[in-house]
Amino acid sequence: MRKERLDGVGLAALIAVTLLLAVNQIVVKEVNRGLQPVFFAGLRSALAVVFVYGWLRYRGLWGRIRLADLGPGLLIGAVFAAEFLCLFMALDLTAVGRASVIFYSMPLWLAVAAHFWLPNERITLKRGIGLALAFLGTAWAILSKSPSGQASLTGDIFALAGAWGWAGTAFLARKTRLREAGPEAQLFWMVLISAPVLLLASPFFGPLIRDVQPMHWVWLVFQAGVIVAGVFISWLWLLSVYPTSTVASFSFLTPLFAIILGYFIFDEALSFGLMLAAGFVAAGIILINRR
Repeated sequence: MRKERLDGVGLAALIAVTLLLAVNQIVVKEVNRGLQPVFFAGLRSALAVVFVYGWLRYRGLWGRIRLADLGPGLLIGAVFAAEFLCLFMALDLTAVGRASVIFYSMPLWLAVAAHFWLPNERITLKRGIGLALAFLGTAWAILSKSPSGQASLTGDIFALAGAWGWAGTAFLARKTRLREAGPEAQLFWMVLISAPVLLLASPFFGPLIRDVQPMHWVWLVFQAGVIVAGVFISWLWLLSVYPTSTVASFSFLTPLFAIILGYFIFDEALSFGLMLAAGFVAAGIILINRR
């Protein structure tokens, strides 16, 4: 049932989802020590196919997977593959906090695309100010130096490209005929197509196995079952129940959580510049999504 305002259940669910998305980035950086990032992303998508398929069957939604959607399904799956290739590579090359701040600039790029190609999504003065703040925060995060040497321009660029990929999947989900299939079917196409694309691309990024430990396989299952089939679907459910602008504005919590977790777990620098960049991105996202 659609609700006009965020209630206690929705607030708790949003905080849990954004925290888990931050934990997810910590997990990715950890597993990258044992598995090559692109190979890891491909394995995650392949395993997630099973979990998402089970969810579709359980909810009686399998009929939404139609052969007629193959064209847009291939397209959104390929963009999804590019998104996570870039994100996983970014988390391998740069600090979690930096990658997260840049990656979560996605609403900025989606708003720009929507202004030109989606109906009723014009950039108003308030949204324009939000775009400027988010862009400033993203640029600040990329250009700022980390005092502990954890910054990587290549990693930052991968994170930015990942944000573009994320915006691309969101744009395609609204622009193509997949909008009629529903979010669960869209997610199924994403993982189904991205799995072979990522696995075929992975040999070009170095040895597939690094220093893999048993716990890394546990984290792989966690990624596929809890993050992709659990958190992603929960996020889509929240969007279907609560106001879209309210749900979207909570996305700024994830990079803030990621900065804090990166500081405690990987001893990443908690610099004033990075926190300020996160603040600009957060303020921009709120203005972009606020009605």
